[in-house]
Amino acid sequence: MNIVAIVLQSLLVLAFVMAGSGKAAGSKMHVDNFKKWRLPQWFRVITGLVELIAAAALVVGYWEPSWAAAGALLLGVTAIGGVLTHIRAKDSFKQCFPIILLGVLAFIVFFIRLSDLSDFPGFN
Repeated sequence: MNIVAIVLQSLLVLAFVMAGSGKAAGSKMHVDNFKKWRLPQWFRVITGLVELIAAAALVVGYWEPSWAAAGALLLGVTAIGGVLTHIRAKDSFKQCFPIILLGVLAFIVFFIRLSDLSDFPGFN
């Protein structure tokens, strides 16, 4: 199970570093999407920073698995928000599928690493 978690963590890190940096830096695609979804631009920046922080937690999770659980949970909850945004905007399933897939992968990592969460700093 450890190898599965590491592979999924790596995929999530790559995906969310790209997505988070694009949102935080203000790439045209993300700016246009947040306008289309009628969400404020400051929320785009916050969302990007949350994604980058969660990706960093997943990287730390290679050495401290409790961080992988925390980062995956943060990404999973963020993905739920993304799916709800796509639903509210009546986007097609094709537009919604990537965040659904990433959210499912995040929750898989979370459940693989769930037993390690008790070792997270401040929990013991």
